[in-house]
Amino acid sequence: MCLAVPARVESLDAAASSAIVNLDGIRKAISTQLLDEVAIGDYVLVHVGYALERIDPDEAEKTLLLFDELKAIEP
Repeated sequence: MCLAVPARVESLDAAASSAIVNLDGIRKAISTQLLDEVAIGDYVLVHVGYALERIDPDEAEKTLLLFDELKAIEP
């Protein structure tokens, strides 16, 4: 099973086909080579350092809220 997580694009480097994304305060460089188009502020699904697709901001927020709920559950 694979897991892709939504992350918000904070900056782009078009020459390197890369972006810096933010996921819950963690900033990470990812490749955008698999996407035709991406802009600052977009949400993308990230898997092993690659943006797989752009996603709807509302759906991204719903997923991120679910992650927050999971973090709040005490083991």
